[in-house]
Amino acid sequence: MKDQTITFAALCQVAHHVQQVSHHSRISDEDMSVLLNSLIQMSPENTLAVYGGKLANLKQGLELLVEHLSGTTKTNETKEKDPEFTRYLINLINLERRLNKQSKQLSLLGERLEACNRQLEHYPITSDTLIASFASIYSDIISPLGASIQVTGNPAILKQTSNQHKIRALLLSGIRAAVLWRQVGGKRRNILFHRKKIVSTAKELLNTI
Repeated sequence: MKDQTITFAALCQVAHHVQQVSHHSRISDEDMSVLLNSLIQMSPENTLAVYGGKLANLKQGLELLVEHLSGTTKTNETKEKDPEFTRYLINLINLERRLNKQSKQLSLLGERLEACNRQLEHYPITSDTLIASFASIYSDIISPLGASIQVTGNPAILKQTSNQHKIRALLLSGIRAAVLWRQVGGKRRNILFHRKKIVSTAKELLNTI
């Protein structure tokens, strides 16, 4: 359950940052780096290693997971469900399921991510160049799978190319999180039937940070 909770927290963190960029054009290099680095971890020692080996890197996602699944904030105030946030989570999980059935696309995805890894010799991972590369992978490989994710937000912000690239790169990192979630036994029914266990696990992990 620990690994499922960690990977679902990563999904929550992605959904949150997509919202932050689409509505406010806001994300720090540090937050972006944690999620983008997950895309180039091809042979991690364990699940947490994908996110820098530190639970602190996913603190925000763990807090969002608790809020989303329990309906309460960390101060125990009632928290209304955010339909946009929920939609991003569901769509990422559904898109990953489609990708998993496309062996050719999975192979191409691996090749393209390897090419991005090589670019790191010349550019930092949060550079416009790398973000554009990750964004193009999402556009070329994930979007054509169908059931594309409709991102909503401030129209003026969404028109800006740099924000479009950031959002697509973030969504690609969301697909990575969904892959990991499935690989460690995550299933949609778990969210329904093991909600309390996931929330309690997330709270335990937060207490260790």
